[in-house]
Amino acid sequence: MAFPLLSWLIWIPIFGGAALLFLRKETCVLWVRFFSLCLAMFSFGLSCVLLIGFDVTTSEMQWAETIPWIPSFQIFYRLGVDGLSLPLIVLTCFTTILVILASYRSVQNNVADYCATFLIMQGLMCGVFASLDAVLFYSFWEAMLVPMFLIIGRWGGQNRIYATMKFFLYTFFGSVLLLVAILYLQMVAKSTLGAESDGLFNILAFQNLALTMIEQKWIFLAFLIAFAIKVPMWPVHTWLPDAHVEAPAGGSVVLAAILLKMGGYGFLRFILPITPDASQFFASGIIGLSLIAIIYIALVAIVQTDMKKLIAYSSISHMGIVTLGLFTVFSIIKNTENHDVAVASMEGSLVQMISHGFISAALFLCVGVLYDRLHSRLIKDYGGVVNTMPIFAAFFMLFAMANVGLPGTSGFVGEFLVILSAFQAKIWYAVGAATLLILGASYTLWMYKRVIFGSITQPAVATLRDIQGTEICVLLLLAIAILWLGLWPEPLLNILQASTEHLLNQMLHSKL
Repeated sequence: MAFPLLSWLIWIPIFGGAALLFLRKETCVLWVRFFSLCLAMFSFGLSCVLLIGFDVTTSEMQWAETIPWIPSFQIFYRLGVDGLSLPLIVLTCFTTILVILASYRSVQNNVADYCATFLIMQGLMCGVFASLDAVLFYSFWEAMLVPMFLIIGRWGGQNRIYATMKFFLYTFFGSVLLLVAILYLQMVAKSTLGAESDGLFNILAFQNLALTMIEQKWIFLAFLIAFAIKVPMWPVHTWLPDAHVEAPAGGSVVLAAILLKMGGYGFLRFILPITPDASQFFASGIIGLSLIAIIYIALVAIVQTDMKKLIAYSSISHMGIVTLGLFTVFSIIKNTENHDVAVASMEGSLVQMISHGFISAALFLCVGVLYDRLHSRLIKDYGGVVNTMPIFAAFFMLFAMANVGLPGTSGFVGEFLVILSAFQAKIWYAVGAATLLILGASYTLWMYKRVIFGSITQPAVATLRDIQGTEICVLLLLAIAILWLGLWPEPLLNILQASTEHLLNQMLHSKL
């Protein structure tokens, strides 16, 4: 058996995080921080081994592991990665390093619990992206809610209880429908493959099941609600701004950078390959919801007075590009039969997911830097920050420009591919998507201008101290990632290529 690298990626941070819970004494804080950072960096190193050893020429699952888990129900501990899941695993491990480093200044109490919760959540999130058994996927999917619930509920703001309950109820409702769809697919697999088949809960086997149009529509709707809540899509997005506002900076980073991507991953792994005919049938509706998210939510972001809430709405708007790029594929093929353009649209969506992970993490950490100093997220409480924090202002400028989609930054690549491809579907799709560039510039630059530029009007701003040490390190790592992906996206596109082409073939293969 090959080295179980994926199992190491999943279980080392989980067990390591659990071990930290035994180091709660105040005298152990330095050791806790050091051990947490070492675990996070070791996990990131393992993800880099995955990256280096990954064969970009095939869409087959790599680093596969299969062990009987509950044999009487044909449930297996089955893992594997392809070009769709690998970048998200690397992003997850990278983000955890940032969160641990950022906590050096912002978290002074219950440090062991804080670091342990994030490490455990990292392992569970890697489990979601690596699972090839539906029951295993669902187990990780549900278990991951608990650490995030604790992060918001324990280290959040004044209304954290309301935010955590809203977050939990929304996501749990979606999870119930996800479970129903999985159980129905298991019944179909059992009647098709036989009761003794090892593919009764195999996600890849689900993708090859013959389903009627009625079956596909109901399964599509169940999956849609489950994953749309996670993205989140309009109109099931209202839990996200509350969760972001009340969560600590590290919680907001993981929420925006990773948790939202799980919804997009659900579309890629479940909805599009399992229900291709229903996906095509509902494509216009999903495109409509995506454009509403892009335009309407961007307008909502413009009027926000709280920086965190503004960035939260910005995240919803930018994730609209992801779902738009995935579902315009059907119109592109219908109008042009150009597979290369369709692949480019899907790759644009995936690049947008990774890019948004970097940019949203950077913006929330910037807000966290300001909040640690003034304990306010309101735009009106700032102004003239550049006079006292010039280094911070420079980093914030880069991240703001990336959020706008400036060429040379990661924010440009995914949006450009999706918008350019959308012209081949319908011009008004592209026009609607392009408004994100205008509206995004409006709310991002307006916020930046009011917070950073101008003369100092608030006495507290005059006392601000510029970033240093770990704060510079965290923002520098994100700046490098954003510029690297923006200037040289080819390595990521190469990883995505084979798996995206395979997914496109699945989407275009009718099961009727």
